[in-house]
Amino acid sequence: MTPSTHRASVTLTDETTAKRVVDALSELFFEDQAAFAAFERPDGRWDVTVHFAEPPDQALLRELIGQVVRQDVASTLVFDTIEAKDWVKASLEDLVPVAAGRFVVHGQHDRHRIPPNKLGIEIEAALAFGTGHHGTTRGCLLLLDHVLKAYQPRRVLDLGTGTGVLGIAAAKALHGKVLASDIDPPSVRVAEENAWLNGAGHLVDVIRATGFAAPRFAADGPFDLVLANILANPLRQLAGPMARHLASSAQVILSGLLTHQAPAVIAAYRARGLVPLRHLKIEGWSSLLLRSVS
Repeated sequence: MTPSTHRASVTLTDETTAKRVVDALSELFFEDQAAFAAFERPDGRWDVTVHFAEPPDQALLRELIGQVVRQDVASTLVFDTIEAKDWVKASLEDLVPVAAGRFVVHGQHDRHRIPPNKLGIEIEAALAFGTGHHGTTRGCLLLLDHVLKAYQPRRVLDLGTGTGVLGIAAAKALHGKVLASDIDPPSVRVAEENAWLNGAGHLVDVIRATGFAAPRFAADGPFDLVLANILANPLRQLAGPMARHLASSAQVILSGLLTHQAPAVIAAYRARGLVPLRHLKIEGWSSLLLRSVS
C-alpha cells in the first residue's frame, strides 16, 4: 500500500453507521488512492479514518458523508496532514490479542504470542469490523467455546459472516466444513481471504446471500449449529426462516443486539420453538445461546 500523508477522520455513533460510511467511501476511491480504518472507541462510538496519498477533495467528502449520515455529522469531519506511514497497519498493531475461551483473535504482529493450547484466528482486514475487539464477537466466541465442549455439530452455518471470524473459529475447532454467508460482496471477499490466511480456506465456504434465500441453505442444511452476529431487527425477522433450516435439537448463537433488545429477540425465537440456554452480557451487548426443541 502507498504510504499516506493526508488524513480525514470522523466519529460516528455506532458500528452500523461507520460501516455505511466506509462502504460509501470505498465506492468513490480505488485501493491505491485511499486506505480505510474503523475502530470502536471506549465510549462505544466508532472512529472512521481515511488516509490519502494525495490531498482529498474536502467538499466532496463532506457531501458524500452528509448523504450517508446527517449533514451536521459531516461538518465534524477533520482533515490534517501526518507523517508518511502505513497507518492502517499501525492501528491494527495497537489492537492486542483478544482471548475468548480456547480462541485468540490477533493480528499478524502477535502470531508469536499465541499459546500452543489456544486456537489463533488471525485477522488482517483493512477494516476492523469483526476483529474480536467488539463485545458481540467476543460473546459469540465464548458461547461457541462453551457449546463445543459438549456438542459436535456436523452442519454449521455462519450467517452474516463479516470478516469470517466465527466461521473460521468453528472450522478450526471442529476440523470440519462451515457454510458462511454475507449480503455484502466486500465482506465475502474478506472472509474468504481470512479463511485461507488461517489455513481454513478448504473448510469455510463463503457465499453471498440475503437471509436464507440462496439454494445453498437448503442443500447444506438442516444445520446443527448456526452463528449469527448481526443486529436485533434482522435477527427477529430471520427467526422463522432460521427455524425452518434447523436440525432437531440444533443450537443457535445470536449476537449484535444491545442488552435491552434481548427480550424481544428471545421472544421471537421462542415462538419458533427455540429456548434460551445462556445469555452473556459484555460491554452493553448481549449474546444468546438457544436450542431448538421442535
